[in-house]
Amino acid sequence: MIKTDIAIIGAGPVGLFAVFEAGLLKMRCHLIDVLATPGGQLAEIYPKKPIYDIPGYPSVLAHELVDNLMRQIAPFNPSFTLGERAEKLERLEDGSFVLTTHKGTQINAPVVAIAAGLGSFEPRKPPISNIADFEDRGVEYIVKDPERYRNKRVVIAGGGDSALDWTIYLSNVVKELYLVHRRTEFRGAPDSVEKVMYLAQQKRITLITQAQVIGLQGNGQLDEVVIEHDERGEFSLATDHFVPLFGLTPKLGPLEEWGLDIDKNGINVNTFDYQTNIPGVFAIGDINYYPGKLKLILCGFHEATLMCQSAFKIVNPDKKLSFKYTTVTGVNGFVEKV
Repeated sequence: MIKTDIAIIGAGPVGLFAVFEAGLLKMRCHLIDVLATPGGQLAEIYPKKPIYDIPGYPSVLAHELVDNLMRQIAPFNPSFTLGERAEKLERLEDGSFVLTTHKGTQINAPVVAIAAGLGSFEPRKPPISNIADFEDRGVEYIVKDPERYRNKRVVIAGGGDSALDWTIYLSNVVKELYLVHRRTEFRGAPDSVEKVMYLAQQKRITLITQAQVIGLQGNGQLDEVVIEHDERGEFSLATDHFVPLFGLTPKLGPLEEWGLDIDKNGINVNTFDYQTNIPGVFAIGDINYYPGKLKLILCGFHEATLMCQSAFKIVNPDKKLSFKYTTVTGVNGFVEKV
């Protein structure tokens, strides 16, 4: 059995940053993730996607952020169980917990931090009867490598942040780019909407609103999409790729069986320290829910910081917590609390 101070479920950016904050307080961490490598969605789904809301970085690619977080936590020597799903949570008589994965690995810790992002998830697919026939043959639900689309004709469908962000990014990569959206209003960040409108005005992309893709055509490989427009009716567009970006359907999976207070596909927490209804179990990042919740990485970093302050008191009930600010000692890259 693996023993540690904090067992962190999820090795995405928030889980990784929690290791850093715990390390400053001399607490050991062990991370469990169903994915084979650390990084969560940033590494698995959109490693080449630029992220704009990390303080100090006007723009950073998702995989670069993961690499930086891994370097940041390296001095604290966290351990990992990767490629395994946290399946069962039990409380022992001494108050600590045992986490058991679906492969039988057990981790014992006085504190559990759930940083599982959206949980397990799958893309929301548009209701196109033959869409499965073209999956990985011109239809992709996730943009992993933008270079795949260089000098290609691409149709993106959607009106949220992901559709807008990839439209902006791929406008500098593709040969032709169309953004199709059912409405004239978009759900994404106002700044992104403004950029997309500017690209359309400059004819660097073609914006088609009040429309949706209703059909796909091709002989083993996607050749055309069929679009239904509120005013123009049906028409076809020649394309190499169709990328419907309608978000992900989250599923909490085994977490739903742990007795946690769950609301709106999120775990309810106390915003004092992001503790759940189970004492000693915290939820940070996209997995939690509270009034005013924003699903942003930087908010998850804040939640991880406060969580570790309360975790210290559980791990070290007889010690006084004294933490003011941090500085670099210059010795082997370690960071110390001062």
